[in-house]
Amino acid sequence: MFVESILTIKGSDVVTVPSDSTIGDLVATLARHNIGAVVVVDNGKVEGIISERDVVRHLAGSAEGFRAKPVSTLMTRAPKTCSRSDTVDQAMNIMSQGRFRHLPVVENGELIGIISIGDVVKRKIEEAEQEAGALREYISS
Repeated sequence: MFVESILTIKGSDVVTVPSDSTIGDLVATLARHNIGAVVVVDNGKVEGIISERDVVRHLAGSAEGFRAKPVSTLMTRAPKTCSRSDTVDQAMNIMSQGRFRHLPVVENGELIGIISIGDVVKRKIEEAEQEAGALREYISS
């Protein structure tokens, strides 16, 4: 089972923001799309990723002038990525080891999708259900 199987079902649309957009714009984008993270892209290149967790962590410190700050001040630079040919287990391992929930899918330097830990868990459950069904069918035949 590969990352490509998740993208086939989910699609490859990715909400992105440029690094010079403000945190206020970012927060509005997260809310509008009901998502937990966006990929930061400048000139077609993945520069970072920023999540709602990043926003909350910063708010725990100083909130002064927060909404006007550029996304680049909070984003994770050079984020971990995967490719569509990586296995779902590899992607899950990357997210688990890094303790993050979103993983951009990049090929040849181009952003082609994003997967979340929820997407991975859903796919793993589907796989387990298919295997259980196959075993039940095998046993009953």
